[in-house]
Amino acid sequence: MTDNRAAWDVAYRRRGQLYGGAAPKIEGLRPGARVLELGCGSGKNAFPLLAQGHEVIALDFSRPAVIAAKTAIAPSTGGHIIVADAREIPVKAGSCDAVIARHVIGHLNYGGRNAASAEICRVLRTGGVLHFSAFSREDFRCGQGECTEDGTFLRGTGISTHYFSGDEVRLLFSSLTCRSLHAVTWPLVVRGKEYRRSEIHAIFIRQEVTF
Repeated sequence: MTDNRAAWDVAYRRRGQLYGGAAPKIEGLRPGARVLELGCGSGKNAFPLLAQGHEVIALDFSRPAVIAAKTAIAPSTGGHIIVADAREIPVKAGSCDAVIARHVIGHLNYGGRNAASAEICRVLRTGGVLHFSAFSREDFRCGQGECTEDGTFLRGTGISTHYFSGDEVRLLFSSLTCRSLHAVTWPLVVRGKEYRRSEIHAIFIRQEVTF
C-alpha cells in the first residue's frame, strides 16, 4: 500500500484548507516549549501554538500543504514549517517538549505507523508529551471503502484511513506511559440522517529509562 502522498497533494492543491473548525487547545506546556507537529496540513494547529509563544516545528509530507501553511502563518511568528515525513523526522533525538499527532498516524499503513511511533519516541525528551488523536473503530466510516489492512480502508478520495481501538493505540506507543486515553463521539447530521463520528484522544509521556 502506498502512503497516498499524491492524493494529499491533489486535495491541498484544490482546496488549500481541508479541515475547518477551531484547533483543540494543548494544555500543560511550559512557556516557550519546543513543539513538533506532525502532518501540519494548512497550519490550523500550529497557529495557536505559535500565538501562545511556543517554538513550533510543523511538518507535512505534502508540499502543497506546507505552501498553504506558510501562506496562512506569517513568517514573523517564528514557526518552522517544512516538507518532511513523520516516519523520518529530521529533528535531533530528545529535543522536543511535545509532539502533536492529530489525524496523521491513522493515514499510514501498519509499517508506517510503527515507524512514526519510533520516531516520536526518539525525538521526545524525558518528560516530553505526545498528544495523539485518530478516528476510532466506532466511527460510522469504519468499514467503508476498500479494506487494505485490518481496520484500514481506502475511499474514493485515494486517501486511506486506519480506525483504532484503544488497546491498539496503547500498544502502538507502548514505550511511552499513557496518561489518558478516551473516546470522543458526536453526531453528524447529513440530509436529515444522523451518523456517529468517533475519535480516540490520548496523551502519553516519555518517562526516564531506568535499569
